[in-house]
Amino acid sequence: MADKWYTRTAQEAIEFWRTDPHDGLTSSEVKSRIAEFGYNEMVEKEKTPWWKRFFAQFQDFMVLVLLAATLISAFLGEYVDSATILAIVMINAVLGFVQEHRAEKSMAALRTMVAPVAHVIRNGILQQVKAREMVPGDIMALESGDRIAADARLIDVKNMEVDEATLTGESMPVRKNVDKEYKETSSLGDRKNMVYAGTSIVKGRGKAVVCATGMATEVGHIAHMIQDVEHESTPLERRLESLGRWLVWGCLLICVVVVVAGVLKGEPLLLMCMAGISLAVAAIPEGLPAIVTVALALGVQRMIKRNAIIRKLPAVETLGCTTVICSDKTGTLTQNAMTVKKIFTSGNIYEVTGTGYEIKGNFLLNKQDFDPTKDKCLLHCLEIGVLCNNSILKHNNIGITGLWRRDAKGGWSIEGDPTEGAIVIAAAKANIWRLAAEKHQQRLAEIPFESERCRMSVIYEKNNRNVIYVKGAPDIILDMCQHYSTNKGEVLLTSEKKAEILTANENMTDQALRVLAVAYRQLTKVEASHVSEELEKDLVFVGLIGMIDPPRQEVKPAIALCRQAGITTVMITGDHRNTAVAIAKELQIFKEDKNQALTGTELDELDDTELTAIINHVTVYARVSPAHKLRIVKALKRKGHIVAMTGDGVNDAPAIKEADIGIAMGTAGTDVTKEAASMVLADDNFATIVAAVEEGRGIYDNIRKFIRYLLSCNLGEVLTMFIATIAGLPLPLLPVQILWVNLVTDGLPAMALGVDPNNHDIMNRSPRNPKESVFSRGLSHKIITRGLQIGMSTVFVFAMVYFLKNDLAEARTMAFCTLVFSQMFHVFDCRSEVYNVFEIGIFKNQYLILATFCSLLMQLLVIYHPFMQGVFATVPLGVEDWIVILVVSGWTFIISAVRHLFFRRRVSRSAFGRVH
Repeated sequence: MADKWYTRTAQEAIEFWRTDPHDGLTSSEVKSRIAEFGYNEMVEKEKTPWWKRFFAQFQDFMVLVLLAATLISAFLGEYVDSATILAIVMINAVLGFVQEHRAEKSMAALRTMVAPVAHVIRNGILQQVKAREMVPGDIMALESGDRIAADARLIDVKNMEVDEATLTGESMPVRKNVDKEYKETSSLGDRKNMVYAGTSIVKGRGKAVVCATGMATEVGHIAHMIQDVEHESTPLERRLESLGRWLVWGCLLICVVVVVAGVLKGEPLLLMCMAGISLAVAAIPEGLPAIVTVALALGVQRMIKRNAIIRKLPAVETLGCTTVICSDKTGTLTQNAMTVKKIFTSGNIYEVTGTGYEIKGNFLLNKQDFDPTKDKCLLHCLEIGVLCNNSILKHNNIGITGLWRRDAKGGWSIEGDPTEGAIVIAAAKANIWRLAAEKHQQRLAEIPFESERCRMSVIYEKNNRNVIYVKGAPDIILDMCQHYSTNKGEVLLTSEKKAEILTANENMTDQALRVLAVAYRQLTKVEASHVSEELEKDLVFVGLIGMIDPPRQEVKPAIALCRQAGITTVMITGDHRNTAVAIAKELQIFKEDKNQALTGTELDELDDTELTAIINHVTVYARVSPAHKLRIVKALKRKGHIVAMTGDGVNDAPAIKEADIGIAMGTAGTDVTKEAASMVLADDNFATIVAAVEEGRGIYDNIRKFIRYLLSCNLGEVLTMFIATIAGLPLPLLPVQILWVNLVTDGLPAMALGVDPNNHDIMNRSPRNPKESVFSRGLSHKIITRGLQIGMSTVFVFAMVYFLKNDLAEARTMAFCTLVFSQMFHVFDCRSEVYNVFEIGIFKNQYLILATFCSLLMQLLVIYHPFMQGVFATVPLGVEDWIVILVVSGWTFIISAVRHLFFRRRVSRSAFGRVH
């Protein structure tokens, strides 16, 4: 168990590593240990060469079919089509290659977590060395502001606090100690005798013996987990691959039947082969991958406007079927800004409104606004909190130098301990400022906070008198008090009053508030001149200050919308259980009668089977490690969930990469997390995830729309040729006409469907089943019936004109136009699977109107321009011809208009898409 140094004494670590706490290692010992343990750096697995990764993009079945279509188009002399298809294939390959390359940058970001230099004692001399040259047994000298370069067991500390948020997710700096050992099951955040690579010292100084370097550190373990996570194709990728195979073989089979039937009927072999090849090119939706890519890219642009930055295109669609969002608490659900919420003093409990570091808020007594100047004890409590305090309130990174800053808008921040900063902000809300208070009194001395003492004291001189102000843990401070303060003066602290104060403290802690008590005592000149802990006695209790890192204001409605959309929100945090559960209750993530909360220690007691069995009921995980987060995500995926994982620290990176959709915080997030994520929130706003989910659902809806449109139209084209051939009719369309139909109908109109506005009820649905077919919910039926209608309508017009007028050229021209116009009417039907075009608004998609107009204009040019008539073998049509074409091709559109006008549907269909 040589790696569990938090379970051992500092002396055991020194002896194990054969080092000297005063002189450190010798230069020769350092060299031998570098040879034994390697350099202190992240090591990557051997990479696949870039050229192999690039050519791997061409191994997909649909891509191979598209390449075959390129050759066929070139054989037919359709060089424009051939070049277009080839461009589509190359664009898709380049996009896939770039996305994979960017994903691999997560390891490079991990390297930046370790400090470039470190201060160590070697040969008895304090020296600065490159962090990569540190070895186990080195004695690190640590100062405030240092980024720690390796995992180490502390051997000496002086008032040291370390920010470990990137590893544990805890919002508060951790007070470190040397003399205590911890159990093997202790979570990383509880190991207060250790420091870890990638964390930062915010206060104090100390020394530590290095116990792990490089890949053996906690950051190194995370690097292992990131590299071991295997890439899984998204639901969209899997469905499109299946769709592509089904389409290709089905279309080729029908085309072969058409060619054989035509030859048996007596058509020329060459003509039928050309027709079959043309039909195959038209029937296979070679534009489908491109349209999907464009739809996703356009969705990305819309999401950027809503502060969601997509790094991997398929993530957009994956968001749309997300069933669980695993969210880090600190900085994601909460503001990462401690805020005073309650103050108990003189028998009253005051609520303080406002959140974060903004100096906006009021004081409430019994839910009513209260003027703090009317309670001397309240003012005294806040004044002690401000003076027994080392945090600095800043505005736009400038320290407060005048009271005029109270009305400044935004830009407030705290330099120093967040807990002390919260008290400074609360005092400012009551117009109490340290600078103003220190005009009448001067600090003489400080007895700093120590974890063993759990308190801090300062001595001030005020009006030629001396006073000691104390703040710290309520139970400890209360034991030092003999009196308590009231608005009428000091009163003897009785056992009954002490019980009342302790009850108030318990009520606050039950609400997950971190509580500090403040007290004071007048000192004599002699006492003030001999500063020691002996002065902290016979104190006068003034009040309790309760604070918490509050939820973001916009998070609660966002979680409610997730719940409405059938998405479960799960909180995963390094904080303590009580704090996590309290926040979760406020956000309505956790309900006592429905949900469970687990700690990391409890998770370790469950095997994977047991965890999977209860995973649907657990909505809060507290005191967890990176390995726990990864395990939680895997368990949810085993249960069939599509998992989104949010986070900002490096500790979140493995789980973010493992999740179906990884979401990093853009402002507070580390580079490691951003590189591992599929999406980055520019505003660190949980509500942005909900907006992204809405966009993801809308994009998938749009993908289904143009799949419906493309396949039904392509099926109509195939059936037109098939039915006519089987019926013994001449070819209703020439090869060049088939290719033209493919050009004018499969291009712009299908693309315009990709930007169709979302339906109003899109967030009232439950997430779709990720295993469902792309043809689920009746889409296949719609495709087949509409394809039959288009094909039969076209053959009907062709046969009618051919037999009535005995004019093959005119019959083909009218069939040609019927086929195109049927598809142009159909594109509007495809805008919704539930509502007709009049219910959703015919003019709401202006791009579709423009695309349809362009396609119809191109078709009219083919019919009426003399040159185009010669190329496409068409003849001009009269008014009566157009009436027949419009009635036959648009009869469903006409029926929808009549039904909407006279029989408007009143039944809500917002349940469309629910999973039953």
